[in-house]
Amino acid sequence: MLPSLEEIQAAAQIVYKEMPPTPQYRWPLLCQELGTEVWVKHENHTPAGAFKIRGGLVYFDALVKSGNLPAGVISATRGNHGQSIGFAAQRYDIPATIVVPHGNSLEKNAAMRALGVSLVEYGGDFQEAREQAQRLAEEQPLLMIPSFHPQLIQGVATYSLELFNAVKDLDTVYVPIGLGSGICGMIAVRNELGLNTKIVGVVSTHATAYADSFKSKRLVESPVTTQIADGMACRTPEPKALDIIWQYMDHIVDVTDEEIAEAMGLLFECTHNTSEGAGAAAFAAALKERDHLRGQKIAVVMSGGNIDRQVFAKILQKNCG
Repeated sequence: MLPSLEEIQAAAQIVYKEMPPTPQYRWPLLCQELGTEVWVKHENHTPAGAFKIRGGLVYFDALVKSGNLPAGVISATRGNHGQSIGFAAQRYDIPATIVVPHGNSLEKNAAMRALGVSLVEYGGDFQEAREQAQRLAEEQPLLMIPSFHPQLIQGVATYSLELFNAVKDLDTVYVPIGLGSGICGMIAVRNELGLNTKIVGVVSTHATAYADSFKSKRLVESPVTTQIADGMACRTPEPKALDIIWQYMDHIVDVTDEEIAEAMGLLFECTHNTSEGAGAAAFAAALKERDHLRGQKIAVVMSGGNIDRQVFAKILQKNCG
């Protein structure tokens, strides 16, 4: 399931046809806040504002090379995966339908429509939207693109390769968990490079399916009530992701909406970067564990910066200054 180093390097060449590598910066004020050396991997700097675009590009490249192009594709998302599908599908003139739950981010919806996506609103959470997308795929028919797939992992793993190549001797990396492609990509690169870096997963306190499953060593569903971390709003874990996480991840930290909002404020204040809820979760987790990080060299993944303007303005008003 996990890609090899050669596969990840090949994926990087596909990704770099559309975007340059994203930066990783050591921000002095963030180091001051944590009391240790911290690097931020800026996946908010991609053309879609999040890391998911990498997986979409690699998935569609493989689809085109297979010679078996579908009449259309469909998937479900809370936003970033959908933008990834829209971005890649548009390059090959393949119609894309994306199902989102009701109440989804207005600006993420607008971004997907701008990429030519046909947007369908259904259900109260991601799981219900995903089940509807599967039904529509069978009815129409359309190719159902999952949110977790070997080629998606291969694509998103390219940001981890960039990070480990640029910053040597990392002790710990914090990675937010949605359905698991990002953290599985990080695990794949760490393993392939033979590093001893600890990989720590981050979930929302208000969406603990992965944390509960990790602790109990069995798949556990959990309700989702987070208001700002839609990228981590997972009710039902992906079994294949769990198999990898159980085997290779160090531990999981859960962070509240309030802790994430505080981290969003600090990231803006100290770096002037915009982060969405899931994008700030890794730094929120590092803040929560700062007493155990003294003397370490760590990295946090800012997985995306796609947050509605009014929501972000309220967070900054409360958590800055």
